[in-house]
Amino acid sequence: MTFSTTRRALLMGAGSLALLSRVPVGWALPRAGTPSPHFVEDLIANMTVVEKAGQLTLLASATANAAATAANPETRQPAAGKLLDAARAGELTGVFNGSNVLWHQQMQQAAMQGRLKIPLLFAADVIHGFSTVFPVPLAESASFDPELARRTARAAALEATAVGIDWTFAPMVDIARDARWGRGVEGSGEDLLLGRRMADARVRGFQGEGLADADAMAACPKHFAAYGAAEGGLDYNTVDISERTLRETYFPPFQSGFEAGALTTMASFNELSGIPATANAWLLRDVLRGEWNYQGLVVSDYTGDMELIAHGYAADERDATRKAFLAGVDMSMQSGLYLRYLPELVASGEVPMARLDEAVRRVLRFKAALGLFDDPYRRIVPERAQARQRLPETLALAREAAHKSVVLLKNEGELLPLRRNGQRIALIGPMARDTANIWGPWTLFGGDERGHDLASAMRGAMADPDALQVVDGCGFEEAEAGGIERAVSAARAADVAVLAVGEPLKYSGEAQSRTDIVIPAAQRALLEAVAATGTPMVVVLSNGRALA
Repeated sequence: MTFSTTRRALLMGAGSLALLSRVPVGWALPRAGTPSPHFVEDLIANMTVVEKAGQLTLLASATANAAATAANPETRQPAAGKLLDAARAGELTGVFNGSNVLWHQQMQQAAMQGRLKIPLLFAADVIHGFSTVFPVPLAESASFDPELARRTARAAALEATAVGIDWTFAPMVDIARDARWGRGVEGSGEDLLLGRRMADARVRGFQGEGLADADAMAACPKHFAAYGAAEGGLDYNTVDISERTLRETYFPPFQSGFEAGALTTMASFNELSGIPATANAWLLRDVLRGEWNYQGLVVSDYTGDMELIAHGYAADERDATRKAFLAGVDMSMQSGLYLRYLPELVASGEVPMARLDEAVRRVLRFKAALGLFDDPYRRIVPERAQARQRLPETLALAREAAHKSVVLLKNEGELLPLRRNGQRIALIGPMARDTANIWGPWTLFGGDERGHDLASAMRGAMADPDALQVVDGCGFEEAEAGGIERAVSAARAADVAVLAVGEPLKYSGEAQSRTDIVIPAAQRALLEAVAATGTPMVVVLSNGRALA
């Protein structure tokens, strides 16, 4: 099911949101559980405790590229040999953020050499495209077009599954109402109805017609819950909001994602009223599983279980493992704590075997839903890997998405559109020739030299490329010697000055928060100097948040 939505329709629909406070949470979610395939129970009965803990352990890929490795504040990339050994021993459920199909094939072959031959999962942060880069989710949401979001998610899945990826840690469905928070760029902004529509569309796009299809990529609505409500907009900060606000504002986009078919979710880093989400039994067991009858699995965020110690909520790694697992986190990402401590916690009786089996059952059912038990290599076909990357129709979709995501704030004097000929244009600003910041954060697998900077694109659209004069004027944060003088000279010689300014990539994304949500001082000085020339001016903003 798809939606055709306008801004007016979304605003008109907002009146119905007040009804949410009167309807039980999870009212639209399926209530019936999904029975496990018979072989899942046979596998569980035949597994050792260590093998069970292995099915709950997800680690970074040994072949993650530099961008993927840098995506997390701290990365410990394991050696390839150790990962292969763990796969053979049944001590690993999968790896994430690799993009080498031959490595995925080698890893799966190692798993098939193991005693139980349980297939591995391959996951990745496919946030706004794979090898083809689409607008960041916040920009795409400004199109108010859920069908566009579904199509770009579908295209990303086609590219990612071609290299063996089964599962993406997306979409981010956190409602974000503090522009200081750097991760707002990954979601759909502040509006609840738009957030629900986009969550639905992106899940359906990633997952396609059925999870067992070779081009289906499982979605993971994140971060559960209220990660976007961090105090002061500071990433990872505490969240202290009412239960009513949780239920009326922050829960519904997750409900929409689950209703659309998502079988996984990710626990958030933040604490809720003093209890970290990763160890919050009320959130993960009472609400998610009790009220909503959620049947899928819960994965921690990157070392989220280990960070219970930094929260002051767990005494040590063993205690962190026990608290996260008993609260409802089924799978541990990157810390390795579950493999290290769950066997002894079960042996001591602190963790019931039934709870361990419950988590393993969810993981195995997830792998079965992805069709991996039928064919562990259904998404690992080396001959197909490059054939599905950056196809002409995918690049055309990226262009369409970019076109629809641009927001025209105002157009005084009908200055826009610019003319293709008969107009001298001065293109000024640090974004004019930039190629390092145009992709946006979380561009882990694409964004190469085949893209265009703004200056090249404008020249290509003009009848006389020599009618365009390009001056940087300043850097993103620093003044440039003589830069303002050159910019002023270019503006005075032009019919129109186009100012390409905004935020560098590093201002947005994980662990990126700002106290002052304005254009950096060096760029403001440039803007003021060019404006003072009196030349008609167009300002092109590139930013990962709303700016003051």
